Amino acid sequence: MDGEADPRTASLDQALYWSQIYREILAMEESVLVRIKDLMAKQSPQARHEVELSNVPVVTAQAERFRRRLGFWTARVRELE
Repeated sequence: MDGEADPRTASLDQALYWSQIYREILAMEESVLVRIKDLMAKQSPQARHEVELSNVPVVTAQAERFRRRLGFWTARVRELE
């Protein structure tokens, strides 16, 4: 992500900061996924199928990417404490 600290030289404050940033972003992505699934329940089978093939995988992949970064920065915080 733009401006993200270099993991090899990040201070504890930087690691805490990036952990919080990724926690916030992940929470948002998870909320988006819940909202998509709520909307899908009201759609026709054809529309739901299309959303399952297009939107859901994209948001799921993004959430997983942010989850991995959060895991990394959380581990880095533990290393630096």
